[in-house]
Amino acid sequence: MTASALDLDVIVVGAGIAGASCGYHLAESRRVLVVERESQPGYHTTGRSAAFFAETYGNRTVRALCAASRGFFANPPDGFSEVPLWRRRRILHGGRADQAAAVDRLFGATRDLAADLSLVSGDAARRLFPPLRSGYAARAVVDGGAMELDVHAIHQGFLRGMRQRGGDLLCGAEVTGLRTDGDAWIVATAAGTFRAPVVVDAAGAWGDVVASAAGADLAGLTPLRRTIIVYDTEKPTDDAWSMFIDVEERFYVKPESGGLLASPCDETPSPPCDAQPEDIDVALAADRVGRATRDPVGRIRRKWAGLRTFAPDRSPVVGFDPKRPGFFWLVGQGGYGIMTAPALGRTAASLVRGAGLPADLLALGLSEKDLAPRPKGTGKPAR
Repeated sequence: MTASALDLDVIVVGAGIAGASCGYHLAESRRVLVVERESQPGYHTTGRSAAFFAETYGNRTVRALCAASRGFFANPPDGFSEVPLWRRRRILHGGRADQAAAVDRLFGATRDLAADLSLVSGDAARRLFPPLRSGYAARAVVDGGAMELDVHAIHQGFLRGMRQRGGDLLCGAEVTGLRTDGDAWIVATAAGTFRAPVVVDAAGAWGDVVASAAGADLAGLTPLRRTIIVYDTEKPTDDAWSMFIDVEERFYVKPESGGLLASPCDETPSPPCDAQPEDIDVALAADRVGRATRDPVGRIRRKWAGLRTFAPDRSPVVGFDPKRPGFFWLVGQGGYGIMTAPALGRTAASLVRGAGLPADLLALGLSEKDLAPRPKGTGKPAR
């Protein structure tokens, strides 16, 4: 492919969940090319996510985006996927006696967001997640409407749908240069050079790297490494059990294939890279979960790490750059990229088209300023 071989409206950089969902919605009305640096889409954060859906998770902006995504997951478009995109998995946000006030605050802040939310005692929490050590949890918020997401089905559904709508995906196409010719962006990649009036930066951990190449001010993105382990237990676990998240997000744990999947919720700053688990974080996961559960951590079957990339205020950065016409930000999804993808991809496509924020997000109290590019380190919208 060459720039002259394709007459494009939008080039999306990155084929993770952000780029895939944006490309899917844009392809309804725009000629779209998604370029991906790796040989397969979703190699980094998307492909390593143990994703769940919870309207009680994240800050106000994230919660609104999650709420606006529920309908898509519950009733995806015809042909989007041959399998359900989610299945029920209650989530317990629990805490010890010294964390009880934090549990109460969470319940007060989220009780109007989810229809099936309750505050329960520690004994009730243990019935929902039996591995909890007796007396460990004083109380917990139960999110009965939470779900476990099928990351592969969701990601592939967006990519397949984008192609069906006429969009293209090109892997092995790392961006090597970005410049304008006055009317459009010229995007040089390892697989060819392409031209379009709009470039969408959906490069995840590499978001600021792409922005720097475009001459845009940086968003102050910080990739944070997170570790996950799957380990054996003395007795097989029941897949119907709930997921338990420490109310201060020091760890989470849930049943997985007869064992348990756990994370120490580590957030170690990292350069953009192919993240790998560190022994100290694996040990930290075993220690934190071991203190909360009654059985010792057994043989570790699998371990992996991924990068969750945040802007300073932990809200996504979505919108046109105020100084570089045609350069559009779609970064900073952090650990919420999968569960907010339907709403965020739809929102990004609407803003690219100049149609503003979708009405359902406005009704949830969001504005374009909540998502707009912010000067590095300020957490405030750029003026």
